[in-house]
Parts: sequence; structure tokens; C-alpha cells
Amino acid sequence: MAEASQRVFLALWPGAEVAGRLQHIALEAEKRCGGRRMRRDTLHITLAFLGEVAESRLPLIGEAMASLQAGRFRLRIDTSGYWAHNHIVWAGCRAWPAQLDALVGDIRCALADAGLPVATENAFFPHVTLLRKAQAVAALPEFEPIDWPVDAWVLAASSPASDGVGYRRLTGWPLT
Repeated sequence: MAEASQRVFLALWPGAEVAGRLQHIALEAEKRCGGRRMRRDTLHITLAFLGEVAESRLPLIGEAMASLQAGRFRLRIDTSGYWAHNHIVWAGCRAWPAQLDALVGDIRCALADAGLPVATENAFFPHVTLLRKAQAVAALPEFEPIDWPVDAWVLAASSPASDGVGYRRLTGWPLT
């Protein structure tokens, strides 16, 4: 019998205020683009996607992440876009702090050192998916930039839900 597994990823999860502002942007974009809006509780920035991981290996992720030391930083969500290849509307950063790139690099190295799989085929681009199955429009809604104080990252699991995908935060690590 195959061992149980979970589809997992490491992410930044916004606090209530930032999530509320992102949800408002998603509502405005949905009016123009249609599609399926992400629920407020699912809004996040993926740092590393691991895919299906055997449950017996999940503690290895925790051990690898607990060894990392990184400082707090702020993100400025100040742009949005549409990816035609997968019909996604997103909000993201025109520029982001070096601490974020360092965190992502440290996470990927720690996972690799622990013998854990991590998808690295795409360059890291911090973004929050707002809509799926959206249609292209001439212009997305403009919005006031959002300052996101980042003080932790989390390990989350995804699973199918009646309204798309559900995410469950399994554990997290503070930034100092």
C-alpha cells in the first residue's frame, strides 16, 4: 500500500489587512475579466513548490526550515498583470527586497540539502494569484500600492475543494 502524501508548498501568507486589500483588487479585476476569484483565505505568495511529498518526509521540511535565519522585510504590492498561457490575473511587485531573494535561495538550498524535491524550473517572481480562468482585458484595475510587512513563512498543503483548491497552513517559521 502506498504511503499517504500531501501536495505542499512554502509561502508567504498575508495578514488580515493585506489580504482584505488584495481581495478588493481581486473583486475589481473579476468585474473586468470574469474568471474564478481566489478566496481571501487562500491568497499567498509561493516561495517554493514541492508537490506531492510523503507524510513521513514532512518533518524533514520542518527541520530544514528551522535551520534558516532570515530577517523581516516589507513587500510593496504595486502592479498587476495577466498571464495568457494559464489565464491568471495576479498582483505583484515591480521590485522586491534582496531579503526575499535570499530567503527563496536559502529555502531551495535547504530543501535540496535535505533531499527534498523543489520545482526550480521557473525564475522566482513574487505574485499573488487573484483570478483563475480569467479573460484578457485592455486594462486591469489600478490600485493604491499595498505595503505588506513580512514576518514569517509557512508550509501549506493544498487539496481539491468544491470551489477550487483549499489550502491548509501546517506550520510556520518567524523571520527575526
